[in-house]
Amino acid sequence: MNKEVDLNNLDKGGWQSFTFEQIANKISETVQPSEADVDIYIGLEHIDPNDIHIRRKGNPSDVRGGKLRCYPGDIIFGKRRAYQRKAAIVDFDGICSAHAFVFRANQEVIDPNFLPFFLHSDQFMHRMVDISVGGLSPTINWNDLKHEEFLLPPIALQAKFANLLWALDESSEKNNALKHSLEISYLSLLNSIFEKNISFTKLKEIKINYFKGLSANEDITGESMLIPSGGVFPRFLKKEKIKKVNISNESSNKKIYQGDILFNTGGKGTLGRSHFFNISNGNFYCDTFVLVIRVNDDNFLNKYIYHVFQSNFILHQITKHTKGTTGITSIDNDSIENFEIPILKIETQKQFVKRLDSIETTIENLNHKIDKEKVLKNSIIKTIF
Repeated sequence: MNKEVDLNNLDKGGWQSFTFEQIANKISETVQPSEADVDIYIGLEHIDPNDIHIRRKGNPSDVRGGKLRCYPGDIIFGKRRAYQRKAAIVDFDGICSAHAFVFRANQEVIDPNFLPFFLHSDQFMHRMVDISVGGLSPTINWNDLKHEEFLLPPIALQAKFANLLWALDESSEKNNALKHSLEISYLSLLNSIFEKNISFTKLKEIKINYFKGLSANEDITGESMLIPSGGVFPRFLKKEKIKKVNISNESSNKKIYQGDILFNTGGKGTLGRSHFFNISNGNFYCDTFVLVIRVNDDNFLNKYIYHVFQSNFILHQITKHTKGTTGITSIDNDSIENFEIPILKIETQKQFVKRLDSIETTIENLNHKIDKEKVLKNSIIKTIF
């Protein structure tokens, strides 16, 4: 590809502008779900932002009213709230929400394999946001969209771009499938701990130091890094969430160290996520929604406790003691201290930790590959458009 096309110096002199109605046909075949003779329904809730694949499906029997018929090769595009960037390829016979457009490539103007990447380009998506009308649920009108003009490369060049982009997508899909398989293996191995005839102890019976992160009104003087609850994930910290802050000397006793376990005690969609902190240098602190758990017990490995916190057994205990019903939930320290932890000999803990760590490391490496492929794919799309 690089020999055939210089992505850094694209010559767009021979490219042409087309209106969108020349690029793609809007398919408006309306059917009633009970009369559609298909068994798949796709609502906008089944399409993930920035994803060209449909990964969830509904059933026509669950919906009412006129829906749009769609066929393999069509693209479902969410015309409501275009900022959500929902556009995905159909690989089945089905119906979809009337809050979407169904597009089919005009093959005289655009390569069908190139169309989904064009629809996910910033140029197209930003234009869709600009022409959307309405307040709470801005919507695209076809009469506005069909007249919008876009610059496209010649068909032959589109095919070359499409081949490269699909190769990256195929690699990402394979890596995602492998990651999913490893995550199942991780949970299977982890949950096997609880299937044995073993005894349990409560977390409060283990020698552990606990403390909540910094509150918003604590004094600040020295430069440090603050990890909010929204940045805490089991296998990584979301770097874009971490902020530089100034921490007072009085708050220095809340500094976190390598080996600490960070546990989210509340927030919107963050409750129960935990992270094994593995950074050996720097001044790091957490916010008040994060409980820092520091294991100081010769009979329990801190990494063993971390892994146990990822289990379905602990998830059940978290769910049982969760408070709040408005989307922002929490769990109190008393409930956390009463979490039941399986008692294993220290050597057995080491064996489990070694195997579980190995799986996690492989998953992390796959995540890095997937992220790189995503960045490269987005970079190519931005270069083209």
